[in-house]
Amino acid sequence: MSFLKIWVHYVFSTKGRQPFLSKEVRKKVFNHIQENCRQKEIYLIAINGYDDHIHCLISLGKEQSIANVAKMIKGESSRWINNEKILSNYFSWQDDYFAVSVSESQMEVVKRYIYNQESHHTKKTFDEEVALFFKLYKWERT
Repeated sequence: MSFLKIWVHYVFSTKGRQPFLSKEVRKKVFNHIQENCRQKEIYLIAINGYDDHIHCLISLGKEQSIANVAKMIKGESSRWINNEKILSNYFSWQDDYFAVSVSESQMEVVKRYIYNQESHHTKKTFDEEVALFFKLYKWERT
């Protein structure tokens, strides 16, 4: 039997960062993503977001990759949003996403950060959050 704990913090934004994810829409989408993850054996421990993006904290399984999990969540959820006509507009996620590993010692910090997205974004825009991620993780824009 294989044993692993590889925690990944994902951030997905809406295409063009359109503010399609109202509080009501977020609730429906998050519930759906949680159920979809259960069905696909994706261990989702935290999900939340704001008008134009979502955060997920996931433990990868032994047959899962960062890219495949992102594709399963983004592809299936956008299809569901459009098929169920959750929005009056066509919905899709941005092609790119953020994904960073999370150490066991930082799990509670990351979960709190994810669960406090609404209050966090009263002080900081998503663009400011993106800039902070680039600085914090020493990413370079190409």
